[in-house]
Amino acid sequence: MPGKKKEEPVQKTMVLGRPGTSLKIGIVGLPNVGKSTFFNVVTKSAIPAENYPFCTIDPNIATVEVPDTRFDELVAHFKPPSAVRADLTVKDIAGLVKGAAEGEGLGNAFLSHISACDSIFHMCRCFDSEDITHVEGSVDPVRDISLINHELVLKDLEKVTALWEKTKTVVDRGIDKTKKADLEYLTKIKAVLEEDKMVRSVQWNNKEVEFLNTLLLLTAKPQIFLCNMSKKDYLRQKNKFLPKVKEWVDANTGEMMIPFSAEFEFEYLQMSPEERADFCKENKTKSMMEKIITQGFRCLNLMYFFTCGSDEVKCWTIQKGMKAPAAGGRIHTDFEKGFICAEIMNFDDWKSEGGESACKASGKLRQQGREYEVKDGDIIHFKVNAGAGLKGKK
Repeated sequence: MPGKKKEEPVQKTMVLGRPGTSLKIGIVGLPNVGKSTFFNVVTKSAIPAENYPFCTIDPNIATVEVPDTRFDELVAHFKPPSAVRADLTVKDIAGLVKGAAEGEGLGNAFLSHISACDSIFHMCRCFDSEDITHVEGSVDPVRDISLINHELVLKDLEKVTALWEKTKTVVDRGIDKTKKADLEYLTKIKAVLEEDKMVRSVQWNNKEVEFLNTLLLLTAKPQIFLCNMSKKDYLRQKNKFLPKVKEWVDANTGEMMIPFSAEFEFEYLQMSPEERADFCKENKTKSMMEKIITQGFRCLNLMYFFTCGSDEVKCWTIQKGMKAPAAGGRIHTDFEKGFICAEIMNFDDWKSEGGESACKASGKLRQQGREYEVKDGDIIHFKVNAGAGLKGKK
């Protein structure tokens, strides 16, 4: 009788983007769409936000904490002297204008700032105002989104075409036959960009994604579309521009769109906690900043696990899909080298069962080995080889 056929391991789908955990999200949009006001709110800082196209020339960078009620509950339970949240690095980039890819409006410098980011908050102006000028003369968020993405496509096309020409010469002359596959990839990427399509809007196989990730193209960076409305529209939950923006996003990228009001958020920030609660109850509304920060963090393909104890509660940022030994390496490199196993309980189990002892009694505290893929919200104790100079648990 023939033996049972061994199942092939499921191949994981690779994700576009730079690997790592020290990643940044940039705020991108045309001038005067609310980028700096949003940055002021999200970072609780006070950079200039004047009505001038290039008010922000050098990018302003800030690190903001990622809100999480799970973390708050763990801190309330353990009451440690040290509590460390996950954080998100946000970069405010000056407004792009038409022709940026050719250098218009300091375009080349701004595009290099976008290149240094890993994902994008794409700010769309969805409000009319006689006091705030629009660089294109009228408010049309779909036109603005298309304009910005067209500039990113042009810059990518310039980069890919130069590389394609160089690689084609090498292949045609038989200098390096190993570059033949690269030329095939570049030809396909070039064709996509020549159709004015964004790289991330097309399906790629794993080998193509692996190659694309070496290029770090602007249109490969994931975007979250932030639709900046007037305070009036936000409170009444009605805006004439939103349906068209939603239609464009669904048809072109399928990415997340978050309606909000920078005007409201700025005023909300000035209120006391009691005033905020009263205002939100009276107007049946809420701030969107927690959602924006949390989704911005997830957009970078990041998540975190917890380590907990009476001395410290801490979020450890890792990339999605990371195995337990590599996750331990985020705490100390010896945790990965001397990894034995990981004792794991998910936060939801910890909460529903009523703590670690109860999780252990109910079998919800599990020992996992090297192949375990860490999940968001896991609470982990690592067991490591004491020969690595460590005490064995964290």
